[in-house]
Amino acid sequence: MPFDDFTPRLADRLKRLRQEAGWSLDTLAKRSGVSRATLSRMENAEVSPSAEALGKLCAAYRMPMSRLIQMVEQDFAAKVPAEAQTAWHDPATGFARRAVSPPAEALRGEVIEGTLPAGARIAYEVPPVEGLEHHLVMQSGGLTLTVDGADHVLGPGDCLRYRLHGPTVFQAGPDAPARYLLFLV
Repeated sequence: MPFDDFTPRLADRLKRLRQEAGWSLDTLAKRSGVSRATLSRMENAEVSPSAEALGKLCAAYRMPMSRLIQMVEQDFAAKVPAEAQTAWHDPATGFARRAVSPPAEALRGEVIEGTLPAGARIAYEVPPVEGLEHHLVMQSGGLTLTVDGADHVLGPGDCLRYRLHGPTVFQAGPDAPARYLLFLV
């Protein structure tokens, strides 16, 4: 990777690490000993962090610097052929999940295709990442998605945009499987 491309990619990764931890700039400043202003400038790629600053951030995140650098340097394939997309099937519910555009360290989003058999229900008690942005687009069938206690009834072509903060329930309609695309940002 060219050196001039590294700073913006590192800045993006540092911002995502902080957001994934659910920390404000002030919280990270207290945990790391790096000033809030410097953190902001690093995350906006206005400055390239020193080794000392990176060392303090890695200590706050409890990871070796080599891991952070590897996360930034990791490349991704632009094309993900259908045969390379990972699929998983839940034998208990019949739910099928396919990673259409799998996660990559250098990219923010991913796309998942989900198929839930008619009448099947899946409940998640806690979000895997607090505040994670979702865009669910119904392809076929019907789905009632409960997010933060509110029911959303979805049909083909409907889109539901939300952030995860609490439990969610996916309930397929009684007549046909619910097939949807889920975009995680």
